[in-house]
Amino acid sequence: MLQNLTGWHALIILAIVVLIFGAAKLPALAKSVGQSMRILKSEVAETSSEARIEPAPSIGNPASDSADVVRPALRAAE
Repeated sequence: MLQNLTGWHALIILAIVVLIFGAAKLPALAKSVGQSMRILKSEVAETSSEARIEPAPSIGNPASDSADVVRPALRAAE
């Protein structure tokens, strides 16, 4: 899709952006985009590190899990 873009296309897009937002607002716009990207990267890195640290919960046999709960109760009744 973006393979056919040339330098002229980029200049036209830049001119349209300047007309829409105005030259005075462009530095603030670029700063906010940079901050958003920095926050996004830190959140992605944090999420991926948490995924590596915490193991996935294992799915056990439900019959053996309930048997562990029942056995102490039977011993207490004896």
